[in-house]
Amino acid sequence: MRLTTKGRFAVTAMIDLALRESGGPVTLAAISQRQRISLSYLEQLFGKLRRHHLVESVRGPGGGYRLARKAPEITVADIIISVDEPLDATQCGGKQDCHGEGNRCMTHELWASLNARMVDFLDSITLQKLVDDQISKGVVIEQPASVKRTMAANPALKPVRATGPNSVFALGAVAAKG
Repeated sequence: MRLTTKGRFAVTAMIDLALRESGGPVTLAAISQRQRISLSYLEQLFGKLRRHHLVESVRGPGGGYRLARKAPEITVADIIISVDEPLDATQCGGKQDCHGEGNRCMTHELWASLNARMVDFLDSITLQKLVDDQISKGVVIEQPASVKRTMAANPALKPVRATGPNSVFALGAVAAKG
């Protein structure tokens, strides 16, 4: 059994998202840059994560993604299964037909048991635990600079000096002379 980059990247991206979502929705471009994962690949993964109700998208300016459930309620198994990562060590894909014609191999139960233990193990690890592990390692979580638009209490007003005609009639008089 081999965990592919699909499962690894999905878990990594979800940790990144969970670490930073307190600052508002997180963009895939930001995750892509921090984790060095292709943006188009992240878009594919997050489409699957969204369909499995692990993340939700926020549209518009300042949009991005946020968790659809709380981090303690999401397990690593949830993430991996949602991106179609197979968790099967059997030769037959769990169909009990290892050699064809309905015949199982001699080690089928061994690999089926390993499958069950892998799922149990990954189901016992929450996204919150992975986030807490990163924080305890001293991961620096930079928050995006908030844009504050403020007006000065008393804006300085300069007097306007008219250098030309100040009415339609004055403009007409100037035009008639010219």
